[in-house]
Amino acid sequence: MTTERRGATSANDLWTHIQGELDAAAERLGLDDGMHRVLRVPKRELTVHFPVTHDDGHVEVYTGYRVHHNVNRGPTMGGIRYVPGLDLDEVRALAMLNTWKAALVRIPFGGAAGGVRVNPRLLSENERQGLTRRFATEIGPLLGPDSDIPSPDVNTGSQTMAWIMDTLSMHRGQTVAASVIGKPLAIGGTRGRRSATARGAFRCIAASAASMGLELKGSRVAIQGFGRVGMTLAEELAGAGVRVVALADDRDAVANESGIAVDRAIDWMREHDAISGLPETEPMAKADIFAIDCDVLVLAGLQGEVTDGNAGAIKARIVAEVANGGTMPAADLVLADRGVTVIPDIVATAGGTVLGYFEWVQDMQAFFWSEAEITAQLDRIMDAAMGDIGATASAERVDLRSAAMMVAVSRVADATTLRGLYP
Repeated sequence: MTTERRGATSANDLWTHIQGELDAAAERLGLDDGMHRVLRVPKRELTVHFPVTHDDGHVEVYTGYRVHHNVNRGPTMGGIRYVPGLDLDEVRALAMLNTWKAALVRIPFGGAAGGVRVNPRLLSENERQGLTRRFATEIGPLLGPDSDIPSPDVNTGSQTMAWIMDTLSMHRGQTVAASVIGKPLAIGGTRGRRSATARGAFRCIAASAASMGLELKGSRVAIQGFGRVGMTLAEELAGAGVRVVALADDRDAVANESGIAVDRAIDWMREHDAISGLPETEPMAKADIFAIDCDVLVLAGLQGEVTDGNAGAIKARIVAEVANGGTMPAADLVLADRGVTVIPDIVATAGGTVLGYFEWVQDMQAFFWSEAEITAQLDRIMDAAMGDIGATASAERVDLRSAAMMVAVSRVADATTLRGLYP
């Protein structure tokens, strides 16, 4: 569950920023000072240092982390990432964000996060497996279907989750499929993983459009970021009759006011690994996509792409943060002043969180759902979340990002209050 954040330039900045978002929500909610202090820090933090034998026989010692932010709504869930600069502040921030995201979509989980400080590109497949299995062993006392369920994040994927699940299962002497999520389908993974994040984002866009009287069919959409999620979302939008008028990858952009054939664009991107040169489109600078005349601007690329420098040029009525941290905080203020609706990343990317919960439920029951059932339940949950956020935004006269935080924080605070403080 990849989660970066808006405008943060270091792990310490990220942690400070995430705490600041909590502080603002707590003030709007009139949260009790004691409760505010409880929610502002993680429940537990584990730092481990462990050796890995490399293919040439030499041994390196790596540092890893696992943090649980809050467990009052259920076991924790959160990603494991392999990145060179990982530190404890970054993991703390990600764990807190996962708490809010789960609460927002009413998933009965708390937030966790973890990872290893390593450049995985320097490791062979065998070395990655050794590192993964040893790290899983070191943090194993925290992990389990009823306590903490890891998921994929930056530089980890279904194979990493398979290794972790197998390691935990070997220690217990039996297969524990529900101990991780994001596994391959053959060993307890779930259908619908490819489309979950994009489908959740699509439901958010549809709900926002409906709330402002914008007919989605025939509307014009520009998509900045044409990777896996951007492609799948483009398919969802095209299926709803939307006209995709511009696409951008990490280098270039193309446009066609009459509409771009999404299937052809996806095939072209997969064949050329670039959107430039797409037939029946006009080339343009990547930065120009933000100023294109459209109804919906989808941010599915890198974080911090919309700043106070280019926010004033945006013509879209809706900006959807389908990549985490698509807009900088200063840009939020510019867009709010211009009446542009921003669908915040905390809900626009929550489809993956929901699907992770579905995988856990299916593994716990040893009963698996069809893709149609998964899609129907995902739609129901995302629609409800957008309804709750919209109602709070209207009642409190705040933007959707502030409303989302208020909804999430209040739910975690309510659960903590009801359970009480032990002893």
